[in-house]
Amino acid sequence: MNINMIWAQDINNAIGKDGDLPWRIPEDLKNFKNITNNATIIMGRKTWDSLPIKPLPNRRNIVISSMEQKDVESYTSIEKCIDLLTNTEKDLDVYIIGGMSIYKFFYEYANTLYITFIDQSYPDTDTFFPISLKQIKSDFNLESKTDIDKIISFTKWVRK
Repeated sequence: MNINMIWAQDINNAIGKDGDLPWRIPEDLKNFKNITNNATIIMGRKTWDSLPIKPLPNRRNIVISSMEQKDVESYTSIEKCIDLLTNTEKDLDVYIIGGMSIYKFFYEYANTLYITFIDQSYPDTDTFFPISLKQIKSDFNLESKTDIDKIISFTKWVRK
């Protein structure tokens, strides 16, 4: 199983505000869709709740939550989810899409990171990516960077 992580963050590592994205950047949403289309995505319950469309189309949606969720494949433990996927889907590409505690757990298992960097600060954000850029640079090599405009860059990082 190939574990990937995907997220967008501002210059303060902010990734969320009030259970939602602090920004609306069409290019980033399109990039997310292109990367995760026809793949398996894993998220926590709060991320699931924040989705405007449930489930996200053309993807296998998996939710990890302390309580089983209706109308979506869900697991009450990360370990149970990993065991099932490892034993049944060895060649599977999995994308971790949040939230913070899910990112924190899967970071050490991730092979590839897809990070959208937004070179500005968003006020009143309340959720931050749990791993510093310094740590990411220590663990991963920057494979590609595409500048979308003066403040937005799409990056791909591969584990060293």
